[in-house]
Amino acid sequence: MAMARSSQEDPSLERHFKGHRDAVTSVDFSLNRKQLASGSMDSCLMVWNTKPQSRAYRFTGHKDAVTCVCFSPSGHLLASASRDKTVRIWVPNVKGESTVFRAHTATVRSVHFCSDGQSLVTASDDKTVKVWSTHRQKFLFSLSQHINWVRCAKFSPDGRLIVSASDDKTVRLWDKASRECIYSFCEHDGFVTSVDFHPSGTSIAAGGMDNTVKVWDVRTHRLLQHYQLHSAAVNALSFHPSGNYLVTASSDSTLKILDLMEGRLLYTLHGHQGPATAAAFSRTGEYFASGGSDEQVMVWRSNFDVTDCRETVKVQRPSAALASPAGNLLPDEGFAVPAVPGRSQESLPSQSPEPVDPTPTLTSTLGHIVGQLDVLTQTVSILEQRLTLAEDRLKQCLESQQLILQRTPP
Repeated sequence: MAMARSSQEDPSLERHFKGHRDAVTSVDFSLNRKQLASGSMDSCLMVWNTKPQSRAYRFTGHKDAVTCVCFSPSGHLLASASRDKTVRIWVPNVKGESTVFRAHTATVRSVHFCSDGQSLVTASDDKTVKVWSTHRQKFLFSLSQHINWVRCAKFSPDGRLIVSASDDKTVRLWDKASRECIYSFCEHDGFVTSVDFHPSGTSIAAGGMDNTVKVWDVRTHRLLQHYQLHSAAVNALSFHPSGNYLVTASSDSTLKILDLMEGRLLYTLHGHQGPATAAAFSRTGEYFASGGSDEQVMVWRSNFDVTDCRETVKVQRPSAALASPAGNLLPDEGFAVPAVPGRSQESLPSQSPEPVDPTPTLTSTLGHIVGQLDVLTQTVSILEQRLTLAEDRLKQCLESQQLILQRTPP
């Protein structure tokens, strides 16, 4: 049931950070939301401390544009990918120490940690996806079926799968253990720029140069939802931790919040001057960040998760998280769009108030719920495997029985 939304529940711009000298390419929150990292075409990383008056850290070392930044699950490490063909692993403190390794033979477009923090996956213009151990950055294996640049690659929440998006207009799903491509999604009409796993691991969302966002079921490979809402390329997208919302950033200069449960557009946000190039939710979903070609990093308070997240977490079943009400493809357009105007650069205060941290009790409760959901997801996965095994055994028994009946004389 759709909840009534007052004006207080609209996403609101909380902070904006200036420091980059060229377009922002990527943003990512640390686990505790105390830090926000951003990468830029200016070859630098910035680590912004959300506490007021705290200084930002500028990390230099890459010889060319930084294309992607990603915190490790614990938040103690920060990885960056660059056009200089390397990946760096940083300790995100005042010293800014890093180790560097040549990861590819061309621009590295993305880097992402596995949920256990033990490995990372990189994607490159050399058309490959590579997996590395975090410790000593040892090369483990390569995935090489794309026939054009690979823009993005990410691990599934359980670390068993990898999804990659490419300029060959495909999204590929890989099995980490067998290192084989399980399926190739070919529905995009242009380069695919960004892809993300649903927090339950049951579906993926991808955005591309064809201005669309598409959501597929990982197991059945069925197209669940298709959004044609932006008027220019979709550059980045990120699932809310509840799995019920998706934020997208586009070259049409807007951010959009999609309600995946109802299959509709909730908000259009106008904050950046020029293309919005990066977007990511915080690990709790209370905030999201965006970056743009205007060199700015913005932090927004979600507001909807306070009222909606607690309710949807209770009732949401991972396997049905993204099914449309009728089980059909959802319409491409025609949604009512409540526009939320962002303030222009000139009208933004130089120091916005510090976002209020959630109470320890709420944080603990949400953490417990997320933990229980992880256990349930794993349990469902195990039960599905057992059911498949039982079905296979039953089929073998029936085939054996049929053979015996055929051989038995009347």
